[in-house]
Amino acid sequence: MAGEERSVKLHIDNVYKEYKGEHGTTVALNGVTLDIMENEFVCVVGPSGCGKSTLLNIIAGLHEATSGTCYLDGKPITDVGVERGVVFQQYALFPWQTVLKNVMFGPQMKRLPKAECESIARKYIKLVGLEGFENSYPKELSGGMKQRVAIARAYANNPEVLLMDEPFGALDAQTRAQLQTELLKTWEEEQKTCFFITHDVDEAILLAQRVVIMSARPGRIKRIVDVDIPYPRDQATKNDPRFLELKTEVWNEVYQEYLEVRK
Repeated sequence: MAGEERSVKLHIDNVYKEYKGEHGTTVALNGVTLDIMENEFVCVVGPSGCGKSTLLNIIAGLHEATSGTCYLDGKPITDVGVERGVVFQQYALFPWQTVLKNVMFGPQMKRLPKAECESIARKYIKLVGLEGFENSYPKELSGGMKQRVAIARAYANNPEVLLMDEPFGALDAQTRAQLQTELLKTWEEEQKTCFFITHDVDEAILLAQRVVIMSARPGRIKRIVDVDIPYPRDQATKNDPRFLELKTEVWNEVYQEYLEVRK
C-alpha cells in the first residue's frame, strides 16, 4: 500500500442536500467535496445529524443530492449498482434463507453457475469466521454473527466500493473489537475501497487511513486527519502512543461539533 500510485475511485463534488418538511427546509449537507482513492479505507466521524448517513446513501445511489454529484471512476452515480456494496447497522438479512443462501444472493443475481455461487459464498463465510454455520438461519445467530453474514454477503458480490454505515454500532464491546480486527484482515486481503461511518473515534483511527471529521449540521468537512500508523493493525494498536495522540486530536474536533449541536 505504501508508495503505491492510486487513482481516485470516488469523487464527491460539492454535494448539497436539503430536506423539505412541515417546519421548513433542513440542510443536511452543505458543499461536501472529497476524493477517496482506490483501495483506500476512509472513516467518517461527526455528531449525530451531521449528514454522515445522508452522504453514504447518496454514494450508494439510495438518495439523490439536491445539487452536486458523486462520481465512481469518473462516471456520475445516478442509481444503486452492484459495484457498491452496502452494510447497515441493521443486519438486513433474508430471515427465510440460510447463511449460505444469504451470501449466495449477490452472485446468483449475476446469474453465475450455481456451483460458482456456492464456492464464492463459502469463501467469504470462511473469511468472516462462520464456517460450520452455513445451514443456520439468522434467528439462530447472535448479533455479531448476523453482521458477519452481512459483511460476507457484501464481499461475495465483489463490489469495487464497500459502504458501511455504523455496522458495529449495535454490538457489545467484545464482539465489536473482534469484528474490527476481522474487517481489517479482510480489507488487507481483498483491497476494497472502504467508506465507513462511525461514532466511535477509537474505531475510526484503528481502521482508517484517513479520518474525515464532519461539522455539525449543516454537514461540511471540517478536517481530514491522516492516520500514519502502519498496517497490520489490531486491538493492541490502541495502546500505541501515536494512536493516543490521534485519538485526542480527533476527539477534540468532534467534541467541539457536539457542543455546537447542544447550543
